[in-house]
Amino acid sequence: VAAVVVMGPSACAAAVVAVVVVATQGDALAPSGPAARLSTTSLHATVAPPKTTAAPAGPRWDDHTPLTGDVPESLVRGVEGDESMRRRMEAMLRAGQLKITSAIEELDGSAKFSQDAWTRENGGGGISMVLKEGGVFEKAGCSLSVVYGEMPQEALAAATERGVDRAKGLKPGEKVPFFACGLSSVMHPRNPMAPTMHFNYRYFETDGGVWWFGGGTDITPSYLFEDDMRHFHGTYKEVCDAHDPEYYPKFKKWADEYFTIKHRGETRGLGGIFFDDQNDKDRDAHFAFSKDCVDAVVPAYVPIVAKHKDDAFTPDQKAWQQLRRGRYVEFNLVYDRGTVFGLKTGGRIESILMSLPETARWEYCHEPAPGSPEADILDAFKTPREWV
Repeated sequence: VAAVVVMGPSACAAAVVAVVVVATQGDALAPSGPAARLSTTSLHATVAPPKTTAAPAGPRWDDHTPLTGDVPESLVRGVEGDESMRRRMEAMLRAGQLKITSAIEELDGSAKFSQDAWTRENGGGGISMVLKEGGVFEKAGCSLSVVYGEMPQEALAAATERGVDRAKGLKPGEKVPFFACGLSSVMHPRNPMAPTMHFNYRYFETDGGVWWFGGGTDITPSYLFEDDMRHFHGTYKEVCDAHDPEYYPKFKKWADEYFTIKHRGETRGLGGIFFDDQNDKDRDAHFAFSKDCVDAVVPAYVPIVAKHKDDAFTPDQKAWQQLRRGRYVEFNLVYDRGTVFGLKTGGRIESILMSLPETARWEYCHEPAPGSPEADILDAFKTPREWV
């Protein structure tokens, strides 16, 4: 007995909250590929006339105004200074979005990223870029957004490890005014020998002056190639070690725990790094670490897909990939902190659900054959291993 679920292409990557930016100077912000199609001219006449009704205090799922012309230089409110962490994080993540999508386009060789931009009534907005029906990638998305709003205390708790501490001083039921900026991406290759990859990097502030960084990059293969795992984890260990020798073991363990599908007793993939609620150092130090993590996405992931994109595979191996994608869906809809946060804060639905693969499969009581490659990687999902 089998069920195949088809989810139509969405317009954006999954995320806690994702971000946007375009700086006006510097070659790093003007790469070829998708970057060449993104103008940095101002908004002026590109946004629909404002509604006459009063804007609500917080964002809603239906308050997005599509941009029909040029993408603005920044979606952070004008009152923020260029040197504020809000502007700096936005600019860094936007540059990362353009760099990563350019690399994925080049690897795919046939499909291009489309872009979908919007603003919101109370400030902020987003840019989503999605590639579909590619030669290498079935679906790839990279979504950025800037969000201003009021967060229910339960959404704040869902957004961090110690969310309850972030609402101190508020009355029960009182909402938390916040700013959030983040970049999120998921890449689903066609070939079952090539792994799915996800990353998310984000920055939060509340109007009470509390701030924190979060993020991580993780990999989800259907078949285990230990050299690939050593490369992926080794790349991020180098990044972590350059900032704090305690980061990699701590954040690798955190990823193994966070990406556990509790009702299955297994992890979604083979981990990577994950961190949240980081504010124990100065902001510049946390920002620099997040930037280096974003910059490591391409060298950590692209060579692995390039290595396996043309591997031969059987229909049974494709079916196993679909079963593992089913696990991906289960984690994202039941446990993912970003999905919960987005839904509770009126996020853009297409962006929130971009993480889901276009197709997935569930089979009743499926168990891989003992000693098979499928059984080997399932053991790694059930008992996390050390790769470097």
